[in-house]
Amino acid sequence: MANMYALALKIWLVGVCITWCGLRECEASSVPAVLFFGDSYGDPGNNDFISTMIRSNFPPYGKNFPGQKPTGRFSDGKIMPDYIVVGLGIKELLPAYLDPNITHQDLLTGVSFSSSGSGLDNLTAITLAVIPVWQQIKYLEDYRTRISALIGQENATILLNRALSFISIGTNDFIANYFLQINRRLEYNVAQFQDFLVKIYSNYIEDLYKIDLRKIAIINVPPLGSLPLERTISSVTNGDSVKDMNDAAMGFNSKLESMISGLKTKLPGLQIVYLDYYALVKDFITSPKQYGFTVATKSCCGTGTYEFGIACNYLTAACTNDSDYVFFDSIHLTQKAYSIISQHFLRHGIKDLL
Repeated sequence: MANMYALALKIWLVGVCITWCGLRECEASSVPAVLFFGDSYGDPGNNDFISTMIRSNFPPYGKNFPGQKPTGRFSDGKIMPDYIVVGLGIKELLPAYLDPNITHQDLLTGVSFSSSGSGLDNLTAITLAVIPVWQQIKYLEDYRTRISALIGQENATILLNRALSFISIGTNDFIANYFLQINRRLEYNVAQFQDFLVKIYSNYIEDLYKIDLRKIAIINVPPLGSLPLERTISSVTNGDSVKDMNDAAMGFNSKLESMISGLKTKLPGLQIVYLDYYALVKDFITSPKQYGFTVATKSCCGTGTYEFGIACNYLTAACTNDSDYVFFDSIHLTQKAYSIISQHFLRHGIKDLL
């Protein structure tokens, strides 16, 4: 059995060479698998298999997913990992690692370890009862053991070296932790909290490197204060949280870029790129018509002001013209928005890892 999968992998590594990836924009590459880490922007349903209230495996989520099936993806349909694996010519969807129905082929072509609601600060994950980053590392170690059993240790190392790994995390550390709870604000000012998170992030990448990941894409955090939920909170409290949170996001993102520069010199053989999610979401909001959107400050679900997760449910009216909206719920984007972002990343950034 092991020999059969070893042969299959070697065929895959040759056959997956993509002359033109995505919209025929990328250079020739050999990408055997895609791995995702982090939060809801990359979670295809891992939270379905843990005890947490941070879920989206019910309508109206998934209303435009194949079969109109809610899967645990926080959107009306597909999310970034799905569009990225399609753009790289690997498969149609990136499955959740905790899904008991994943196949051997799923494992060999990539999975997501992401957990909606997770953050760099362990307090974030504890508060929301989701999978912390350190546990995602444990799952990666388990994943390595499983693929080694299928194709042998040497081939598993080759696969991990050549896989593209994506990390999208940090949003919840601000919106569900620092700006919502008092604990961290008693310990740190905003700049200190950013430094605290970046240090954890750096250690996280070093841990991934130790498990043989060599091609990593960092997806920064969005303009937090411009999310419909945070706009609503700001209007209710008569505060200036929109600017404060956007400034916090920009400061954090700037420090991420500096961190990446340091890691390139510190970790030999590491290829790492910075993907600017913030800029794209901001552009959607300020220039929606340029991308075919007509509603950019409210979401498709319910009143468009606060609903997400269990508050966005089958009793909540959802819009019928999803593609006109940037946001599906008050935090997460529509599949149209995710598709545009993923195509941009394939053209600008991901190709540098190929």
